[in-house]
Amino acid sequence: MEEFREKQKLHRKKIELIMEAIHKNRNLQYKKTMEAKRLYEQRCRDKDEAEQAVHRNANLVTQKQQEKLFLKLAQTKSALEDTDRTYQQSVSTMEKIRDEWQNEHIKACEFFETQECERINYFRNALWLHVNQLSLGCVQNDEKYEEIRKSLEMCSIEKDVDFFVNLRKTGSLAPAPVVYENYYNAQRNVTPVRSPAPVPISRGA
Repeated sequence: MEEFREKQKLHRKKIELIMEAIHKNRNLQYKKTMEAKRLYEQRCRDKDEAEQAVHRNANLVTQKQQEKLFLKLAQTKSALEDTDRTYQQSVSTMEKIRDEWQNEHIKACEFFETQECERINYFRNALWLHVNQLSLGCVQNDEKYEEIRKSLEMCSIEKDVDFFVNLRKTGSLAPAPVVYENYYNAQRNVTPVRSPAPVPISRGA
């Protein structure tokens, strides 16, 4: 399970790095596009102000001043055209990056979904196998328990005791008791050795 998890982690990291890079690029291009838009709008305002200045001062300024106004208007139009092209190019580039980012995002989501399905399936199968092994072990254990129960049913306390007695017995009689023996009494009970009795003398002799 640990090996499977590490393998998925490595694959996920690769996708995350790709997404991180393209997301960073997208944000960078967005900032460039917004800056290009800001400059474009500023040049539009500059051009509008230059046009208004030409119309407003058409009959109030000298020829030389009028030429300056027209020159400034031409410059603002040129600057506007430059910023307009830059802005359009930025928007076009932004759209390509956004499209790429979106496609990569979709692929990443599909990858993560597939990976999650694989993870659930793997752990489900692993757990299923583990439970089956435990169940089989329980069946085998129960069979052994049944053998033990059958052996216990055949157990006879009386027969076991008799078997032990017959196996370990030392005799059928109990040992004789040890009695007290007085030393001196034992001496008196010993019959002393006597000398032969004298022959009686007849009175008639």
